[in-house]
Amino acid sequence: MHCTGSCRCVRGVTRKWSERAEVCGAGGEETGSETPQEGRGRDPPGEGLRAEGPPRESRSPGAPSSCPTLAAPPAPPRPAELPPELGSPRGPALLRHYEAVEFPFCDEVSKYEKLAKIGQGTFGEVFKAKHRHTGKKVALKKVLMENEKEGFPITALREIKILQLLKHENVVNLIEICRTKGTRNPNQYNRYKGSIYLVFDFCEHDLAGLLSNAHVKFTLSEIKKVMQMLLNGLYYIHRNKILHRDMKAANVLITRDGVLKLADFGLARAFSLAKNSQPNRYTNRVVTLWYRPPELLLGERDYGPPIDLWGGGCIMAEMWTRSPIMQGNTEQHQLTLISQLCGSITPEVWPNVDKYELYQKLELPKGQKRKVKERLKAYVKDPYALDLIDKLLVLDPAQRTDSDDALNHDFFWSDPMPSDLKNMLSAHNQSMFEYLAPPRRRGGHMPQQPANQNRNPAATNQTEFDRVF
Repeated sequence: MHCTGSCRCVRGVTRKWSERAEVCGAGGEETGSETPQEGRGRDPPGEGLRAEGPPRESRSPGAPSSCPTLAAPPAPPRPAELPPELGSPRGPALLRHYEAVEFPFCDEVSKYEKLAKIGQGTFGEVFKAKHRHTGKKVALKKVLMENEKEGFPITALREIKILQLLKHENVVNLIEICRTKGTRNPNQYNRYKGSIYLVFDFCEHDLAGLLSNAHVKFTLSEIKKVMQMLLNGLYYIHRNKILHRDMKAANVLITRDGVLKLADFGLARAFSLAKNSQPNRYTNRVVTLWYRPPELLLGERDYGPPIDLWGGGCIMAEMWTRSPIMQGNTEQHQLTLISQLCGSITPEVWPNVDKYELYQKLELPKGQKRKVKERLKAYVKDPYALDLIDKLLVLDPAQRTDSDDALNHDFFWSDPMPSDLKNMLSAHNQSMFEYLAPPRRRGGHMPQQPANQNRNPAATNQTEFDRVF
């Protein structure tokens, strides 16, 4: 292997992490700002979900194409005209008539047999299932529709669009979208609408479930492999102008072969670099509270990839502590815990932090020294690991390390080198998911934090960002 000018070599080993796949090859525009009133954060035309490389050819009518001409797919059957007696009022009658139409491009979910429920939340439910004919194992994510009065949920639309474009070994794979026919239920608003399911490749475990099991022991080399794959997935989605916005251990899936997949893109969105005169106006009501970075807690709306790297740092520390390291009950409490671990939030360590309105309103701890390494060294014995966690949990997002630099950190290029997870996972025949596991107890981890036996943040907090526009 020959070294190029863009890589660093130490001890004869190429330092540049080279297994990153090319960015996705499909185009698409930015999905817009979070609310109709917040249109200033949109990408310029042509940016957003964009591949690197030569520009795509024009598809305007009459333009020559180098691709072979394909026959247009047959149009779905058109419903017959409504009988006059159903025409007024048209609402319920039209909905009943609509459900009678067959959609040839969306299979019914009945071709899969549900085996077990493996997840539940404000987003809906997740089931382990298998194809009735091939036996292929899949995960079915049911899109929650009961409370949608304005059609299909925008979060589900975003997730579908993003996952159809992102194709990478360390990102969960969306196979197809299935449906069920609607049933009449007078107690529900959408009583005539069927259910929509997203069908994914099945992953046997999530990281939170594995960490909940005391019999699962990660060696240092296996932790390196987990974090290498996690950062590789973040590198890929960030290169494709996508923010995950819900990084946590439960959203990190691992197959029985030891391949990590970033999952749950329900809060993800495309992003663009803000112009000086037109800052982005994204919602800051994202990321589970325990993994939420300080800039979001202070109300920042012009943010980018560093918010996902903060979550990556929390997850990395969790590989040793086995439970979330900062378990706040409220946003104020979470900022207090962050200050106790990472030092007081001041303009000296975070330039211009005083521009945030919440910085002036909240009573933040003063005089706190940074203690990331000091408080974690009882669990994390490797000095390179401590240093990388310290760089990921930097208060100022502008100084927080990015995924590219993190992948080239000494942590991944020192003995023991990252090793495959397959052998370790082969000793565990049963799937492990957070939903199926008992709450992970703190067990004395990270002192000076209030006891909190629940694995998840309060539901009152979660509902505030699970339905984001």
